[in-house]
Amino acid sequence: MSTTITPLHAFIDALPKVELHVHLVGSASVATVLELARRHPGGPVPTDERELRGFYTFRDFPHFAEVYEAVSSLVRTPDDVATLVLGTARDLAAQNVRYAEITVTPYTHHRAGMAMPAVTEALDRAVEEARERHGVRIAYIFDIPGEFGAEGAAATTEHALRHPPRALVGFGLAGIEQVRPPYRDDFRAAFRAAREAGLRSLPHAGEMSGPETIWEVIEGLGAERIGHGISCVQDPRLVAHLRETRIPLEVCPTSNVCTGQVASLADHPLPRMLEEGLFVTLNTDDPPMFGTTLNGEYRAAAEAFGLGRADLTALARNAVIASSLDDAGKQAVLDEIDALPAA
Repeated sequence: MSTTITPLHAFIDALPKVELHVHLVGSASVATVLELARRHPGGPVPTDERELRGFYTFRDFPHFAEVYEAVSSLVRTPDDVATLVLGTARDLAAQNVRYAEITVTPYTHHRAGMAMPAVTEALDRAVEEARERHGVRIAYIFDIPGEFGAEGAAATTEHALRHPPRALVGFGLAGIEQVRPPYRDDFRAAFRAAREAGLRSLPHAGEMSGPETIWEVIEGLGAERIGHGISCVQDPRLVAHLRETRIPLEVCPTSNVCTGQVASLADHPLPRMLEEGLFVTLNTDDPPMFGTTLNGEYRAAAEAFGLGRADLTALARNAVIASSLDDAGKQAVLDEIDALPAA
């Protein structure tokens, strides 16, 4: 990707944005991970910057999951959790992001010995400080780590229902999609309870598996928005359903390349998804791990797929509309976006 600052790049940098798909641990900057690795030495995460950047070179999605789990193991105290949120808010503010929904996997923090109320207190505190220090509104999605099956589903549901942070808006499901079928009923029950409690259904699907996983989150989990969803293009009936229902798809192109889900940006189905009239948003997933930013995703989409200002503006608007902001909050960001071309 070119490093020359073009007028289109300047437009992207100035564009007010919303980030809908970013994981808390995966959002940790290299500097933050190094700090944690040095604070908690002896584990598999390198304490040298050059070695850490090499550590972030992924063979495939299972290898990425191993690396992610290793970094997660460094988050051992509530203060670590709050530090991650504030670091993410700082990085997003520098990119003109007004609002972000950060995916938190509380089960990993439980396994590290943190009590649910303590994690919630840290998340609540971080929301307030992110708004005061960086001017970014933060909301949370609690996701089930699919690899932990029924146990992960039960623990995540308990935390979401008994000790929810004030900014909790959604309930998700992530991890390796191929392990999900044996736990289908456990995941369905968890999402049913979360939805009854007023949380939005926001699972991952169709990232590393076929359309059948997307159908399951729609029909079995009541998905209101889907993380990734890129395999939908393999099923014309699913494409038609997504187009008709306008279920938003949180697309993360660089992530898909880095984890080997697509061979290159040129092979990414994003242009096809746009041509099919699907409701698409651009997101980062785990930005430092993949060497990207939200501005970088907009730039990459512009350069790889020939998207112009109108296309990028539409993607930014989609993210606002698909978000869990209240109507007034959505309108405020939409007004900012619409004012930019005339500025």
